[in-house]
Amino acid sequence: MVWAGICKTGKTPLVFVDTGVKINKDIYLREILQGVLEPWARGHFGNRPFLFQQDSAPAHRAREVQTWCRGHLPFFISAQEWPPYSPDINPMDYSVWSILESRACSTPHKNLDSLRRALIEEWDKMSLDEVRRIVENFPKRLRLCIKAKGGHFETS
Repeated sequence: MVWAGICKTGKTPLVFVDTGVKINKDIYLREILQGVLEPWARGHFGNRPFLFQQDSAPAHRAREVQTWCRGHLPFFISAQEWPPYSPDINPMDYSVWSILESRACSTPHKNLDSLRRALIEEWDKMSLDEVRRIVENFPKRLRLCIKAKGGHFETS
């Protein structure tokens, strides 16, 4: 499993979760939010506010995680505010993961280390201009989702 985040002006480091480790609220909070996101955001944004969005994975919805996010992130879309099944409006889901997968997996990998190296290489190559365009597409997709009343929609 791999975790990452993007914004209009940057990308977090990729976070690899070891095989067999189940991402529960404690691991997500300690290893990802506190261990990676918080220090990255502090260095990247400084005192500038930012909005944090995550999907509806069980660890993301956990009460402790929601409480931590409200207390540590300037702006945060809570689990109650986020549609439960919304891959069409999550930039990581509607774009980033498929791009990364197609580039990193264009040739077969014999082992997990090879795949990990390819993912890191392609993540590092993904330009900020490309990330910016993905993020800037979000409002359009959000409007289409609202028009579809939370259902599936097609983009042009």
